[in-house]
Amino acid sequence: MKISRKDREYKDVLKGNVWVFPDNVDTDAISPSQYINDPKEMAKHTCETINKDFASKVKDGDIIVAGRYFGCGSSRETAPTILQQKGIVAIIAESFARIFYRSSFALALPILEIDDISKHFKTGEEMEVDIPNAEVTNLTSGNKFKGTKIHPILLNFLKAGGLENQLIEELGK
Repeated sequence: MKISRKDREYKDVLKGNVWVFPDNVDTDAISPSQYINDPKEMAKHTCETINKDFASKVKDGDIIVAGRYFGCGSSRETAPTILQQKGIVAIIAESFARIFYRSSFALALPILEIDDISKHFKTGEEMEVDIPNAEVTNLTSGNKFKGTKIHPILLNFLKAGGLENQLIEELGK
């Protein structure tokens, strides 16, 4: 099953309002399995076990800041897709489950890993993300943070709009 996501043009620098999530956010919380056959209903309930207001108040351009092991659990590709559909433009976390990590790049959802990042933000603060340099600025406090740079191949996936577009581009050459 596919969930349509908002097409976005890649930008090196993003600005948005922050939603802070805890450690161990699993894919069941992001894309609740009881709604798997109804993408619109799933979108209404995304992340409600983490923050009951998230699904109704998240805005296009918002950014998630999370603790460790974001996206753990089952290998649902709907998890990064539904976050994109809701308007999330990037996720900054202390670490990601590997399957979520791979799926995010395949679907062109920018993600960065930065140690202890969740301790430095509050929901509602504004953030600037420099994707190629793996730098984040809390525009509310002025504090800057440096993370792990994205491998150039994965950065190309983001710029191409995802793995499928990257393959089409490369095979067409």
